[in-house]
Parts: sequence; C-alpha cells; structure tokens
Amino acid sequence: MTQQLPESTTGRQDTLRVAVVGLGWAGRSIWLPRLREHPRFEVTAAVDPDQAVRAAVGQDDPGLDLFADVAELTGGDSVRPDLAVVAVPNHRHADVAESLLAVGVPVFLEKPVCLSSAEADRLAAAETAGDATLLAGSAARYRADVSRLYEVAAGLGAIRHVDLAWVRARGIPDAGGWFTRREQSGGGALVDLGWHLLDTLTPLLGSVWFHQVVGTTSDDFVNDEAWAASWRHDDEAGSPGRSGGDVEDTARGFLITEEGTSVALRASWASHEARDLTAITVEGAGGTASLRCTFGFGPNRQDRSVLTLTRTGETTTVPLSEEPIGTEYRRQLDVLPAMLADPASRGRAIAEVRPTIAAIERLYDSARSHRTVPPLVHAGR
Repeated sequence: MTQQLPESTTGRQDTLRVAVVGLGWAGRSIWLPRLREHPRFEVTAAVDPDQAVRAAVGQDDPGLDLFADVAELTGGDSVRPDLAVVAVPNHRHADVAESLLAVGVPVFLEKPVCLSSAEADRLAAAETAGDATLLAGSAARYRADVSRLYEVAAGLGAIRHVDLAWVRARGIPDAGGWFTRREQSGGGALVDLGWHLLDTLTPLLGSVWFHQVVGTTSDDFVNDEAWAASWRHDDEAGSPGRSGGDVEDTARGFLITEEGTSVALRASWASHEARDLTAITVEGAGGTASLRCTFGFGPNRQDRSVLTLTRTGETTTVPLSEEPIGTEYRRQLDVLPAMLADPASRGRAIAEVRPTIAAIERLYDSARSHRTVPPLVHAGR
C-alpha cells in the first residue's frame, strides 16, 4: 500500500498531524517550535515519561494530547498521528521507532538512527511489517553552505579524498547525564558529531561501504564539567547523575571505501581550540573544495562560513548565502511531506544508514583493539 498525504475535499493537501515523541532538549528546542510554526504540520500530541516535562509543554499548548508512553499514540484513530517525530535518548531510538513503524505509523527519527547493524535490521523489518516509512534526520545536508559545497564538488571529477572534522572548543552535551553514559548513548562524540559528518558523505560518494577502517578515541575532557555545552540545559528523565561518563570526547579515524577513496574523520566535543570549527575538504582529480563553518547551535562559532575552490595552485572564494542558525532543521521539515508521499522513500533511510553504522562499529572496534595490545618491549631494554 502506498502512503498518501491527506487531502481535503477541495483537493489541496491538508496539514499532517504530528506527534513529538521525547521532550528533551532536541524535542523542545529544535522540533516543537519549528513544527508549530510550519504550515504543513499540526502538532497534536507529545509523549514523554516525565510528568513535569509534559505539564510544562502542555502549558504552552493546552490543546495537545499528552502521553507518558508511545503505545498510547496508537490507541485509536482520534490520537493516531500521520507522522511521529522521535527525539528520545539514543538507546531508545530503535525500540520506539520499531514499535511505531510496526503498527503503520510513519516515523521521522533523529540521529543516530540506530546504534548497531542489528538495530538497522529491526527497523527495516518494521518498515515492511507495518507498511510505513522511516525518514531519518540529516540536518547537515540541508545547510546552504553544505549544499553549495556539493555543487562545487560535482565539478571536481573523481573524488580521491575527503577530510571531515567537527571540533568544539567546549561542548560536551548533558555532561554527566545520559549523553555521556555509553549504555544510554551508544557512544560519545563519534555517535553524536561523527554521525553528522559521515552523513554528509552520501551526496558526495553515494551509500559507500568502507573496505578499511582504523580509529582511536580519547576522553581527556568528558568528566570535567568545565567543558560542558553552555547552550544546553538538559534535565531529562533517566539521567543517572552528573559524573562518571564512560564515552569518548574525541574520535579520530581513517577510512577507505571499496573504490579506494579515503576519508579522514575527527569528531571532538572539547579541545584546546578557541572556537568551534566544522571543516569539510573534498579533494578531486580536478581540484579541491574546502568548507569551514560551524555545525549545530553552539555560540562559540566561526564568524561566517567560508567555501574555497583550489585549482592548479590558485584558490578562489565561492560566494555563500548567510542564513540564521538552525535553518537546516526548518528546511528538512519543508521536504518531509513530499518524502512521506514518495513510495521510493520506503527503505531509503536504512539503506543509507547501514554503511554509516557499520563504519562507526568498526571504528570503535579498532579503538578498543589498541587498548588491549600490550606496549612494545624494545630490544636491549
């Protein structure tokens, strides 16, 4: 059965009824405000296990149906949404999305879409079983500067190498809470920032698989609250305290695709840099394109995005349009209705996610292997 958007008797497309599942920082600060102001969406329900959080959201929007459990969304046609925007803690992503998809509710799932290849298999099966579409959050692809980078890169010929980096000066999210607990987050900066970086590869290289993956991680800052993200004020249900984080604050990797293209990756929640920097450099047979900007909402940003093109020793600056912080999230909402109505969207998110989560799994495996190898014993000492 092909999903169709609801239409009124006049033939125009009506708004989509949306439920926001998870009222933590992302649900309240990113998705609820943008959904409320968007003409194609009507927020009809919100779900969170924390009664105080539900009450606070209900004060801002008294007409919302408020539920403690996602199962209540599917109790009848009167509350069943046309789309569920899922922004729960990482370890619940697959469970919540699977439960909704399996009963026919389409899902827009925040990153990371899954924490393992096994979870990707479960989501694919749920899409099929419920005849419902899974759409994945891909905010970075919808930035104007990244889109312009793709346009420039299309003229570089065969891509030989890509450098990906997102390095924050200070920006450990929810320091000491669920974000820094591997059991609940699935990982640290690699799962959080690295997911965005790897996601930008798909428009450049396609859904490529990596032939080789090597990586390392470090945790010099993660348990020091002085390096916490200043713009976030997390107080989410299930946070087990404010100390004892067991994830990395920095991950570095080197990956090679089956076609021989190399990718260097660095994701850091904190560093000794003065400002947060996101940098993507694409080296092609016909030139190099380099973007320097700042992803996300951190206030310690680069002054502006800068895109350059280098050919035969000559570097030129490519004009970019300035846009407000967070515009990429609104831009995603603009395209969701058409994606939801397109039968070709079914299965696409999982197809693109599989190489990403496989690369993350292998990078973590590589990092763990370094720590289990005994130090070299030098001859004569």
